[in-house]
Amino acid sequence: MNKGLFALAMGTFSLGIAEFLMMGILSDIAANMGVSVAEAGHFISAYALGVCAGAIMLLFARRVPLKRLMVLLSVMIATGNLFAACAWNYGSFFAARFLSGLPHGCFFGVGAIVARKIAREGKEVSAVAYMIAGMTAANLVGVPMGTFLTNHLTWRIAFMIVGLCGAATAMAISLWIPRLAPMENHGFKAQFHFLRTLPPWLIFGGVLFGQIGIYCWYSYIDPQLTLVSGFSQDDLSWLMVLAGAGMVAGNLIAGRLSDRYKPAWVAGWVQAAAIPVMVMIYFLAGIKIAAVVLMVLGTAILFGSGSPLQSSIVGYSRGGEFLGAACIQIAYNAGNAIAAWMGSVVIARGYSVSAPSIIGVPIVAIGCVMLFTLYYRYERTPRKDSNT
Repeated sequence: MNKGLFALAMGTFSLGIAEFLMMGILSDIAANMGVSVAEAGHFISAYALGVCAGAIMLLFARRVPLKRLMVLLSVMIATGNLFAACAWNYGSFFAARFLSGLPHGCFFGVGAIVARKIAREGKEVSAVAYMIAGMTAANLVGVPMGTFLTNHLTWRIAFMIVGLCGAATAMAISLWIPRLAPMENHGFKAQFHFLRTLPPWLIFGGVLFGQIGIYCWYSYIDPQLTLVSGFSQDDLSWLMVLAGAGMVAGNLIAGRLSDRYKPAWVAGWVQAAAIPVMVMIYFLAGIKIAAVVLMVLGTAILFGSGSPLQSSIVGYSRGGEFLGAACIQIAYNAGNAIAAWMGSVVIARGYSVSAPSIIGVPIVAIGCVMLFTLYYRYERTPRKDSNT
């Protein structure tokens, strides 16, 4: 087993709990902070905005050795989440969530580059999928554990555990990632040259619209399962295990397929599958069995396009890999923030907490069109300007 990839997966495991735990404990946090569920949704947006802000830092990090940069990001994961565990009111927790998000985009962006560098030839996309598998494992094990601790003790312990995982990641990266030279530095302006071509923009757009559409539903999975489907708060622990299982399956299957088929083709069909699933969630959320099955399918789709597109952007951003990595993380997390806000607006106007799933359908469709355009114009018959 490649210990370096395992160290990267430890980091995404920590980040997975930090990001997705909120979906499973949103009602508890709202009650503890004395705010509504819609207002608590702003904590999801705060983390996503932190990711966007932090990703921009990659523009100024090309001269930093990759291993040193990954250790620094791991320390930031630990610091931000330990601060969240100690937050004393709405404002401090909002700030802690923002700070916790700062290393997220950088870790995934640089981690994708590192994973490709230490992977076996021909297995680059699978290596990125293995790194992302840490996040899916977080949803399979870490998020349910955090939900259980929140329901029976306090949410503070859950965030403290995330902080300790971040510290362990820093140590693992120090021990198991080989020394890697900084990325080639052709000057600050040269990082932007790849943006003159269309493929990166199709990837960013596919990510943004796909994430907005699917996250409209997943941001409010906690109240949907309890208020609409009729599950109890205690049920959320095992439901989050099933949601995590869907993420693990979707990520690994898509990663394997993308080693054999074009990534845009795989990602496009994955996102297209979200359209009927989200429509059925809206109409069938009140039926427990249907709600569980659709939740698993939805989470598999949510993570199915990640490894193909995060690996692809490295190839399409030659000379500006850090900027490409930053932009795709901004697209993912801007999508998360917009989706959480859109969902909160719909719910605040008196609609059911399952309503956000239906408003995401046309948005996902736009992302699908962009990914299939990428495939048919640049990947099925590669062009000279595609930077592949």
